[in-house]
Amino acid sequence: MVNEPRTYKTGRATQASTQKGVIDLMSTEVMGIGISRLGQIQVRAHDVERAAAFYQDVLGLKLLFKAPPGLAFFDCGGVRLMIDRPEKPEFDHPSSILYFAVPDIQAAHAQMKQSGVRFEDEPHLIARMPDHDLWMTFFRDSEDNLMALMSEVRTLSH
Repeated sequence: MVNEPRTYKTGRATQASTQKGVIDLMSTEVMGIGISRLGQIQVRAHDVERAAAFYQDVLGLKLLFKAPPGLAFFDCGGVRLMIDRPEKPEFDHPSSILYFAVPDIQAAHAQMKQSGVRFEDEPHLIARMPDHDLWMTFFRDSEDNLMALMSEVRTLSH
């Protein structure tokens, strides 16, 4: 039957598949080809030096190194962020939205606004979770890529 769960094995994890998706029954360990974490994200920039200054001076990310031709690499909580110029027209598009986690979204928003960052909105509540409230605000980087700040504000109870 179409609506009955189907059990199958992938790697060492047993999963149940239904029309609503896959439910991991035994393990949350990543299987398959051995992916263990996200290692690097690329963000396109038409002016790599300007973008590097933004990510280092405004966002406060640690510059790891620069490499020719026009690459800049930053550390963002253990994930490497690569800034580069698009090599081909098909690569010249805005990046995916990166959500930067901050402990105090109101303070980060105010500091970035003072630095001249263009925000699309004000910090706002997205969802109330059992132990925290999820807040977000969206901004543009120096290359007009849409980015976001997010903050998980701990609560005692709702």
